Amino acid sequence: MKAPVRREAPGKLLIAGEYAVLTPGRPALAMAVDRYVTVTAEPAREAEVELATDLVDHPVALYRGRDGLRPHQPRDAAQVRGPLAHLVAVVETTDRLRAESGLGLVSVRLTVRSDLHENGTKLGLGSSGAVTVAAVHALTDFTGACLSAETRFRLALLATVTLDARTSGADLAAGTWGGWVRYSPPDRQALRRLLHRDGLLATLRACWPGLSLHALPPPSTVSPHAGWTGRPASTTAKVGDLQHSAWWQSDAHYRFCARSTRLVDELTNALDHDDPVAVRAAVDAARGLLLGLDQQTGLGIFTPALTALCDAAEAAGGAGKPSGAGGGDCGIAFLPTTGDPDDLHGRWAAAGITSLHLSAAPPQLPSPPSRIGPRPDSTPPASAAPAPRTAP
Repeated sequence: MKAPVRREAPGKLLIAGEYAVLTPGRPALAMAVDRYVTVTAEPAREAEVELATDLVDHPVALYRGRDGLRPHQPRDAAQVRGPLAHLVAVVETTDRLRAESGLGLVSVRLTVRSDLHENGTKLGLGSSGAVTVAAVHALTDFTGACLSAETRFRLALLATVTLDARTSGADLAAGTWGGWVRYSPPDRQALRRLLHRDGLLATLRACWPGLSLHALPPPSTVSPHAGWTGRPASTTAKVGDLQHSAWWQSDAHYRFCARSTRLVDELTNALDHDDPVAVRAAVDAARGLLLGLDQQTGLGIFTPALTALCDAAEAAGGAGKPSGAGGGDCGIAFLPTTGDPDDLHGRWAAAGITSLHLSAAPPQLPSPPSRIGPRPDSTPPASAAPAPRTAP
């Protein structure tokens, strides 16, 4: 009997690049955080596939049908479409990889434990992405594939786009490599079409224009602080609202993306050079950019609580902004390391904001290369697991 395999992936906070990163090739800056999702893969006990998570009150047994995984119990159909959807997508995508590689399928039980919730409420730390990354790592190692980090990331993104091609993949990048990353996404709609037309192996081997990842050193002269408003928000809903609006096809969208790219570059440069004054200026500008988007589109990015979070950061001598889609969830503030974090946390508490006391998760081992690019390695034989290389 195979021994259990346990793997973990960190959550993330978006530092800059929200909404622009939905566009292929447009960057975002993300920080992996020291709260984790852990996935254990072990032999199934009764069914072909069994999924257990702290979001569902019982393990769900599934069988492999002709068109994917199906629950043994009809009452579990809603769980498969809901809280278990990302796990199901990982198993189905990994099954497809093995089938196209001429390998047999494996009976498996995946058990998920998460630190990214408070009493079942999502904190806005990229829990779905962390689950996907950890599940891909645990399942592929359990089945003996032992893929490179870049290949696991690509597999995780392909599993995700089978559910929703709008997602950027920034949470997957942060969860795969940890630390601080500057990430820009490929065209996920194109990946979905390629996956449907040519299959999984061919898509893994293909060039993914727009994809890039740059690992950054952690800053030492500024410290990040995360605050939770206590109100969960739906990233999927806000992204859908924006992409179906007239703004998405307008010149204003292009100008927003161009300005966002410049701000991500400025903030990346400020962090690279450990310049606290430049970090504060870039974070302030990123807040202003999101505020302008909110005023143009009426998305509701800035709630009163998020506005109070940002104002408190400024009053404490730093700078703050929403992290992610806004409308609730988290905000992030940067203070000089010479500042007083208790002042900030006290101001947040007075405004009803919970300090999450997060730190940056260390880079995953082995350490990530300095850059990842769109082109994978030379094509492996069909019976071998593909291993994309690091682009120069």
